[in-house]
Amino acid sequence: MPTYSGRISSKLPHVGTTIFTVMSRLAAEHSAINLSQGFPDFDCAQELRDLVTKYFNAGLNQYPLMAGVPRLREAIAEKVETLYGTRYDSEHEVTVVPGATYGIFTAVATLIRPGDEVILFEPAYDSYGPAVEVNGGVPVYVQLKYPDYSIDWAGVQKAITARTRMMIINTPNNPTASVFSGEDMRMLEAMLRNTGIVVVSDEVYEHIVFDGHQHQSVARFPGLAERSFVVSSFGKTYHVTGWKTGYVLAPKELMAEFRKVHQFNSFVANGPIQHALAEYMQNKDAYRSLAAFYQRKRDFFLECLKASRFKPLPSRGTFFQNLAYDAISDERDMDMALRLTKERGVASIPVSVFYREPPAHRVLRFCFAKSDETLARGAEILSRI
Repeated sequence: MPTYSGRISSKLPHVGTTIFTVMSRLAAEHSAINLSQGFPDFDCAQELRDLVTKYFNAGLNQYPLMAGVPRLREAIAEKVETLYGTRYDSEHEVTVVPGATYGIFTAVATLIRPGDEVILFEPAYDSYGPAVEVNGGVPVYVQLKYPDYSIDWAGVQKAITARTRMMIINTPNNPTASVFSGEDMRMLEAMLRNTGIVVVSDEVYEHIVFDGHQHQSVARFPGLAERSFVVSSFGKTYHVTGWKTGYVLAPKELMAEFRKVHQFNSFVANGPIQHALAEYMQNKDAYRSLAAFYQRKRDFFLECLKASRFKPLPSRGTFFQNLAYDAISDERDMDMALRLTKERGVASIPVSVFYREPPAHRVLRFCFAKSDETLARGAEILSRI
């Protein structure tokens, strides 16, 4: 095996393998029920699979347009206008990308220069900080308030400096399962008025909001839409996380710069899948029914856990349920997660990995995008602890 003889100066010296890979691998090694990584253990709709086969066999297997298949971009623009009241120009303001994480990274790479500050809300999804750092930016963290993970707007105002170039928000939020309210968005809109700060809004769980609430996209708020990249995911919406297909919305001026970076990175997203998604988006019930589908799973999982000593924290969106375990153990959440996987056969994600420094509270994140049988088996084991 060849060995590199030069000196490597890592751009991400403190970054190792993502926790999702670590816990999924450990779950496989110990034949544990995997409630850690956020992906369904059930398949997508047969209709969608048939459409993919249709377009593979139709010979549409070469490069699509760099910005994405036109009719898919048109379908996205139509959906966004219907849901949020803002019309994006499908030609100049919608880009189909190979996954939401890619879209977020590309938005950061588009604008962030060395020394620029980017405000992140902590606990922060684990790709945000590295995306900022590898592009020379400086992450500035504002902690969400435990246990409901609400936003400290005074803290946000204090974090803004003359060097602040960007803010990354995530609603519904992974890993906290919290959501921005309309009032939160109006606070943000007022705070950023008369600044040059750009927002990257990670909205991949936009269709998974519970208890009758509406998703508050930045696209609903003119003062935010004019300065924001909005990122969403077909993988989360249609149970096809492995397809790695998403999209980005932004005003024409921002999108022109985004596409300059995009064209020299992946250049395009998968062509046949884009055609299939464009046709499948005509079935609006597929995303309109998603919130009720996952709310039922959340409620089922919680009902199965009623006899346990775990304390459920509010889950207002996403397909995650956080459980505090103060009544069970005082061990660190990483140790608890490892022990549960190895000794009890249930894998979870320790929420402390989304912080720079481990917090005082002890919380594990569980994914309920699983079959009822899987959830029942997992909850039964947790209830015996």
